[in-house]
Amino acid sequence: MSNLQTVILTLSVAYAVIGALLLVVLVYARLHWSLKAIAVVVTSAFYVVSFTEMRGLLGWASAERLPASFKLLQSRIVEPHSLEGDSGSIYLWVEELDEDNRPSGIPRAFRMPYNDRVADKTHAAQNEIAAGHLQGGRAADFGGGDGSLIDVVREYVTPKTIMETSGGDSSTGEFIAPPAGAQGALFTPLPPPRMPPKDEQ
Repeated sequence: MSNLQTVILTLSVAYAVIGALLLVVLVYARLHWSLKAIAVVVTSAFYVVSFTEMRGLLGWASAERLPASFKLLQSRIVEPHSLEGDSGSIYLWVEELDEDNRPSGIPRAFRMPYNDRVADKTHAAQNEIAAGHLQGGRAADFGGGDGSLIDVVREYVTPKTIMETSGGDSSTGEFIAPPAGAQGALFTPLPPPRMPPKDEQ
């Protein structure tokens, strides 16, 4: 069993034990019904928060803001499907770069809503990568991602989402794509890392 599986199993058992202990307390403790109701609500809220925060452990794509500067490793474009009510998504697998253009070695997946211009730019960048030309980008060209907790929970409990989990995250981060008329490039050729200056002898 891998480290990740052990963590997930441990957390699952811990939550089950906490739920069982709360049930025992609520059944046998002589507390006012309002206090018992508050305990149930607070515990349930922690379950929801823990579930959304554990997505990173399970490999879900993040709806958070992209790194300030990054190397594009791979992408996947899921076009909108009006019959299924799917508004589409663009998934980017990126690696953060430091100020000297050196990669962090920790790739992460990010999700943003589908946008025609971003999809075209992403497709072009993927073709460049396939041709052997590394591509990079900046968070400033994509806007930010601020999915609300309520939207995340609402989308996770729908049957459609359960069917889509193999395709990545279904949270509702709100990336703000540049206007359709803007000409700025989202991805650019990735320059080589800047090496530290050699000591003069």
